[in-house]
Amino acid sequence: MLLIAVMIGLTLSPAMGADADHGAELAKRWCASCHVVSSDQKQASADVPPFAALAQRSDFSAEKLAFFLLEPHPKMPNYPLSRNEAGDIAAYIGSLRK
Repeated sequence: MLLIAVMIGLTLSPAMGADADHGAELAKRWCASCHVVSSDQKQASADVPPFAALAQRSDFSAEKLAFFLLEPHPKMPNYPLSRNEAGDIAAYIGSLRK
């Protein structure tokens, strides 16, 4: 029974099977006005963390980030992300982890 619950949980996770390349495209389109989303970006808001810094956090989890992106947050614009898009952006940020 536990195995079934784990398998169901994995298939419901927005970060499972995510596409980091698509996440990079989405991040450049939607997130770059506030966050530094790639190393070639020159400008962003000073009071928000760059994606590379988010990826380096000791508590970083692509799955937790994907779920965070699906919830409305007062400090962030309310983009209507699908589960797949949130997972893709989280996978992209995870790919920046060194």
